[in-house]
Amino acid sequence: MPRSRRFSSALNRRELLLPYLLVAPALVVLLALSIYPLLYSITISLQQETPAGVVWTLGHFKRLASDNFFRTAMVHTFVFAAAALTCEFLLGLGLALLLNQQIRGRGLFRASLLVPMMLPTVVVGVVWRLMLNPNFGAINGTLKQVGINTESLTWTASPRLAFLAVIAVDVWQWTPFVFLVLLAGLQAIPQEPYEAALIDGSSRWQTFRHVTLPLLKPAILIVLLLRTMDLLRVFDQIFILTEGGPGFATEMISLYIYRAAFRFFDFGYAAAMSFVLLAVTNVVSVVYIRLLQAKA
Repeated sequence: MPRSRRFSSALNRRELLLPYLLVAPALVVLLALSIYPLLYSITISLQQETPAGVVWTLGHFKRLASDNFFRTAMVHTFVFAAAALTCEFLLGLGLALLLNQQIRGRGLFRASLLVPMMLPTVVVGVVWRLMLNPNFGAINGTLKQVGINTESLTWTASPRLAFLAVIAVDVWQWTPFVFLVLLAGLQAIPQEPYEAALIDGSSRWQTFRHVTLPLLKPAILIVLLLRTMDLLRVFDQIFILTEGGPGFATEMISLYIYRAAFRFFDFGYAAAMSFVLLAVTNVVSVVYIRLLQAKA
């Protein structure tokens, strides 16, 4: 083979290998940080130590059926997610409809609404824990100034108030995200359907129901999907605010998984609970995605 042909063949092989060499570091990081931990979690969730040694079993998953704390944590998670998602969606939609109009100071108001979403969740948790302190917190201090008796308003010490408080904090932080996505969806709607509705004599409510909502449904389903996935795995905010208390009142499934793994060192059981939570999240996601595809 002539030297020029051999040189050309080697050059072609190098050019073919170059993309794989560039991708290789990312693949190594992906395997180290994602694939290996996933396989390890599956392994320990299916293994259990016995006097005879380690055996492969579904014992961890069977244990979930008789764990009352697990069921209670799941109920708390679903109630928290449903309540927070409803409030965030209604508030976000209302703000998006308001700021989609030409009003004075719209840009400043829109920018100020984004501030809570830009703050780290840990910072939000610490700030609100101080604000909700019944002795020197800003919430009770403000209520006292307007003549309200705050002796019974021990926000993080009362089971009902603590649950309402964690919902309120999540709504405060993430309503701007819902607002931002829905506002983008509103601004993407063309004006022709509104002009046609105006010519037909449609009222504002009829226009909203038959024009705005159908055209906004893709954005609505996307924001509901993202927020539902985030709410089902909430951890850091509630951990800082209440640590799952008082008692078990605000214990979410993510906190329960954390305690099982890093306080009781039952990693196999924690991994089993994690896969159950993953399965529930996937089911909810599939429902949203199918609704989104049906409306496409």
